[in-house]
Amino acid sequence: MDKIQKLAIGSIFVGTVVLALKYAAYRITGSIALYSDALESIINVVTAIAALLAVRLSAEPADKNHPYGHHKVEYFSAVLEGVLIIVAALAILREAYAGFLNPKVIDAPALGLAINGLASLINAGWAWILIRQGRRLRSPALTADGRHLMTDVVTSAGVIVGLLLVPLTGWNWLDPVLAAFVAINIIWSGWMLMKESIGGLMDEALPETMLSRVREVIAINAEGAIEAHDLRTRHAGRLVFVDFHLVVEGGMSVTQAHDICDRLERALKAEIGEAQITIHVEPDNKAKHAGIVVL
Repeated sequence: MDKIQKLAIGSIFVGTVVLALKYAAYRITGSIALYSDALESIINVVTAIAALLAVRLSAEPADKNHPYGHHKVEYFSAVLEGVLIIVAALAILREAYAGFLNPKVIDAPALGLAINGLASLINAGWAWILIRQGRRLRSPALTADGRHLMTDVVTSAGVIVGLLLVPLTGWNWLDPVLAAFVAINIIWSGWMLMKESIGGLMDEALPETMLSRVREVIAINAEGAIEAHDLRTRHAGRLVFVDFHLVVEGGMSVTQAHDICDRLERALKAEIGEAQITIHVEPDNKAKHAGIVVL
């Protein structure tokens, strides 16, 4: 079991603990805003399970039917998270509307908010770990899970601050209004999550900063060649795909051209990690005098 799968299992455990704490806070207070927080935690557990299944499947080696591997399955997990987040937000809006029509007094707010605050601190720590490790391991499922949890932390903080005002002001309607704001924020989070994941499914190019580094690595390590052009990149989960045309002298031997390609592949993999690199070698009469000039 690799580190990504261990982190995914950890998310299920942490999500279950946080759900139990937030549900306890809701049961103690009867607050609709805390109910919305607990409902989002149910989604956290479900999406953590989906993320675990996704990272396990993505780790499967390439086979006859999937010669490029199973890395993109993580994007499907992230899209599922986005859909479930939006469904949860709509359920929260429904409860918020009912609560606004019939406001209720919140019971034992201090104890309920303290329990909810503890749950949020646990969420914040785990979200930080997931985002940091997800980026380092280039796992869209883990990064998406971490961002979702961090959104949960922010909304929980807003709920806690808002509910502290209820007993001070006597504005019982503030509870459902806060729940509605939580729902709107959750919808935005779900939409952004799906947007990023769909970009991965649509074979978006690498970010410009990484793309510039790829060009630089090719220019520095292609000694013996003339130029490189028609560079294309995409990413599928942890795997990065890079392909380009490499122009060499027309009289160069196959062995010499192959040595240059091997050197480029080693340099690129050292820079960007797990990658599949395809280099099309061309003679000098195919030069476009554009693209990457070999230094």
